[in-house]
Amino acid sequence: MNEPLKIGIIGCGAIAHQKHMPSLAKLPHLGKMVAFCDVVEDRAITAAAEFGVPDAAVYTDYKELLKDKSIDVVHVLTPNLYHSFITVDALESGKHVMCEKPMAINSVEAKKMLDASRRTGKKLTIGYQNRFNEESQVLYRACSKGDLGEVYMAKAHAVRRKAVPTWGVFTDKKLQGGGALIDIGTHALDLTLWCMDNYKPQSVTGSVYYKMKDNIEGNLFGPWDPATFDVEDSAFAFIKMEDGATVFLECSWALNTTDAKEAKTSLFGVDGGAEMKVGANRKTELVFNKAQYGKLVEITPNTGASVAYFTGKDEAPGVLEAEQWLECIIHDTDPLVKAEQAYVVTQILEAVYQSAETGKTIDFAEFVTLNQ
Repeated sequence: MNEPLKIGIIGCGAIAHQKHMPSLAKLPHLGKMVAFCDVVEDRAITAAAEFGVPDAAVYTDYKELLKDKSIDVVHVLTPNLYHSFITVDALESGKHVMCEKPMAINSVEAKKMLDASRRTGKKLTIGYQNRFNEESQVLYRACSKGDLGEVYMAKAHAVRRKAVPTWGVFTDKKLQGGGALIDIGTHALDLTLWCMDNYKPQSVTGSVYYKMKDNIEGNLFGPWDPATFDVEDSAFAFIKMEDGATVFLECSWALNTTDAKEAKTSLFGVDGGAEMKVGANRKTELVFNKAQYGKLVEITPNTGASVAYFTGKDEAPGVLEAEQWLECIIHDTDPLVKAEQAYVVTQILEAVYQSAETGKTIDFAEFVTLNQ
């Protein structure tokens, strides 16, 4: 039996504590966290004490962690600005890399990561855990079987009523590269393109808004400092694909709406449609619709019920993500989230920002040529 992989954690902030480290801790047969790095040493020390092996190493310089040749894989969980060069350095040092979303702050930096993975032969994946939600898996299988027919229109939903993240560096454009679009819009776009299996954009038209900076009242996560809020609160885009399909992307941290949907998609095909809706207790419901028996019908798969005393395998998406990632390294298979797919998502996000800034529709072929 293979020895568990040795894992290094680079960045011991919120996403490390909320998703990655608790998830990995449930999989000791696959991997063990042996090293922790953070520019704030106390954070690394605390993480090592809670999640690490007894003799886990602590670093404040990620390059020192990468010198440890026994480490097989690292998770890059830093602010977005640092994703690219830490990932490239890690790949070059012989480590496989899980990088938290988004892939990078722009497509040029994302391309460096993709090239490094190809050059070194080391695996690279991006933290789009929403693909592992049960409803996402069901929808993907339906699309793969062709149950919806040709999907020619889709909506990618990433809308919060008022839930601006007020911790960390989410509102710092220099460190994050943007606001709501690069933070939560990226999840909805990834999920939509993956289900459609369509990664060939033709053009992108976007609008980006900075409207809510001073409108603090009622925020779910408490007040923020307007003086340090220099990212967009909302972004909307129309994406046309090469095959003629269109994708509408709606994204906001703070939209005055009662129809909030985050990390969800709606797909519309020739033979039927599928929509992720917010049901009772804020649980996501997947609803298929089509014509059958001469009637219009709706079908809601049972993706959440359980029998008393038997729930089967019902792990959180973060655990399933970590499990699949470690197993693909052990068995030398492809990760569910491929770097090539995440690269296209990053390109589209950047094109949305560029379209909003210039007021023009971005021709994707020209965009790619200018941003190689």
